[in-house]
Amino acid sequence: MTNINDPDVIFAPASGAGRAAVSIVRVSGSWTRAVLEQVCGAVPPPRRASVRRLRDPADGSELDQALVLWFPGPASFTGEDMAELHCHGGRSVLASVLRVLGQLPGCRPADAGEFTRRALMNGRMTLDQVEGLADLIDAETEAQRRQALRTLEGETGQAVRAWRDAIIQAMALMEAAIDFSDESDVSDRVIADSRAVAQSIRDQIESELAKPQRPERLREGYRVVLAGPPNAGKSTLLNALARREAAIVSPIAGTTRDVIEVHLDLGGVPVILVDTAGLRESADVIEQEGIRRTRASIAESDLVLWLRPPDGDPPSYIEGQVLVVGTKADLGNSDGDLTLSAQSGVGIDQLLALLQQRAEETVGSGAGHIITRERHRAALIETRDCLDRALAGDAEAFAELVAEDLRLAARALGRITGEVGIEDVLDRLFAGFCIGK
Repeated sequence: MTNINDPDVIFAPASGAGRAAVSIVRVSGSWTRAVLEQVCGAVPPPRRASVRRLRDPADGSELDQALVLWFPGPASFTGEDMAELHCHGGRSVLASVLRVLGQLPGCRPADAGEFTRRALMNGRMTLDQVEGLADLIDAETEAQRRQALRTLEGETGQAVRAWRDAIIQAMALMEAAIDFSDESDVSDRVIADSRAVAQSIRDQIESELAKPQRPERLREGYRVVLAGPPNAGKSTLLNALARREAAIVSPIAGTTRDVIEVHLDLGGVPVILVDTAGLRESADVIEQEGIRRTRASIAESDLVLWLRPPDGDPPSYIEGQVLVVGTKADLGNSDGDLTLSAQSGVGIDQLLALLQQRAEETVGSGAGHIITRERHRAALIETRDCLDRALAGDAEAFAELVAEDLRLAARALGRITGEVGIEDVLDRLFAGFCIGK
């Protein structure tokens, strides 16, 4: 029997919790073959689903009859030996399989995102692709799914690597100019070629930075805050738009004390509706805190729906996009950019169509953009600044300094795909992953 006393074997359920038709358990590590030998009796042919009886090696008792798949590394998701156990989905079955795996020497439960982290470390994925995978798991709308899939398939990485390769070429030319500094004709020509490459990449990056921040906004969602005085109908409207009882509705002024968020999918675009406390002067400490949170939500919003009863304009501190909505149209109110009645449903469809239009104009689909996260933007800004210094420098007199600025520019780009300096990003990124991913 193979000894599996190795700390690098991890396992975790890769399917949802609870009762299901099938539960999938993943195993990955250098001794995965030995794990299969102990639990399944034999290793199935690579990449072929095979029926095996799972047993507890401690006493030979049967756990389940499962489909077992064996993926020898490095041609696996993690880049190391992997296996998947497709068990029956009962809670007891899954618990028994996990218990037995945890009792094997050298096996331990995986941390959140550890399978994907190993794929990154083993060169099976780049950091931008890992971020795309995280976004794909979290995607709630069609537009978010499409953007995440583009990132996962390497759209960001391909552009970044092309820029980085060009900068490395410019750096190599500058170093050649240093080597041939005693031959002025060769040196001048090589410096000119290097500057031309650097200028071209600098202009392309500046063009990307100038684009609207739609992919970043698409990940976060278009935020719409419902604001107005107490009893203006904010919570009633939120429930009508969400088509469920998301907020408590009461004729008592000041019922809503906290911020309530509802996520909508409008034509594939994520929209976040935010119900807030009514704005008024109040001596109630709790209501004052609710009003403070209302004002903070307004400051972070893309659009404010100011729900106005028959009188009452938005306060002067509400800046940016404001749509005045006349509520309670069923009672005769027609004062606003749009009038509706959450009770009767009059105007609700028109408001949803308008919100979808505004969201699409602001968020878009993310297509044609390389930047999908603020981290990417920061790296591109640093790259551009390094290229600006290189282009502003006297390449003939200070070629070494120009070459160093080009090296720093390439290094900044490398952080996007994870080729350099990624340790400070990894723990935060993988903390949001599923355990079995």
